[in-house]
Amino acid sequence: MSTRAPNSAEDFLGGLKGQRVVITAGAGGIGLAIADTLAKLGARLVICDVSDEALSSVGGKVRIEAGVKADVSSETDVERLFETAQSVLGGLDALINNAGIAGPTGGVDEISPEDWRRCIDVCLTGQFLCARRAVPMIKAAGGGSIVSMSSAAGRHGYAFRTPYSAAKFGVVGFTQSLAKELGPHGIRVNAILPGIIEGPRIEAVIAARAGQLGISHEEMTGRYLQNISLRRMTSPYDVAAMVAFLLSDAGVNISGQSLGVDGNVETL
Repeated sequence: MSTRAPNSAEDFLGGLKGQRVVITAGAGGIGLAIADTLAKLGARLVICDVSDEALSSVGGKVRIEAGVKADVSSETDVERLFETAQSVLGGLDALINNAGIAGPTGGVDEISPEDWRRCIDVCLTGQFLCARRAVPMIKAAGGGSIVSMSSAAGRHGYAFRTPYSAAKFGVVGFTQSLAKELGPHGIRVNAILPGIIEGPRIEAVIAARAGQLGISHEEMTGRYLQNISLRRMTSPYDVAAMVAFLLSDAGVNISGQSLGVDGNVETL
């Protein structure tokens, strides 16, 4: 748990060693980059993922203390995740609410209620289910940090991705509310808003949107990058660096913030 500001550049990211952290969807993409970064900085990790295959591959890449198969939209799975964290870590200093899905691409009249609910359940309700179990543990530790993954789509409306955007706007509201609620307990709560993350998920989204518009994948990619001031996609490690900062002593006075790590997405 970080409770002091850094005194010098040398301990700028101090306070991470020994922190007990749960990372949801920690076996791939942004979650794996966060796990890799925090493990190298000395944190103790329990991760979850919905994929047995992904979980089984993490051990050879990142030092974790346990990997739990869990769908964050399932109360039973979330309960098992935090029971494991308590057993293995002996408590909790930080929660990284990273799990999410892309949701459907389509007009509002084309999206099924089932697909809408699934996206909201994973991207928003899952964060609530994890926070409600993590908060008593972090309080018992004397304070700590919650970092929840929103998106540039939580700042800009996103046509044809309404379930995802609605969920990510919800994450921002959830974060700001929790920051006020938990601040007196020494718990910092922040949201990260990644932009277009390199990897298979955005490639699938681009392909789906290109198909809707009847244009090539390359042209659709160019349209996405045209709306980013830095004209580059975001690396998962860009996001992991921000997480490390927020959990470290350097982030001791940062709470209630929605931090874009997106090269300045101008519009979606």
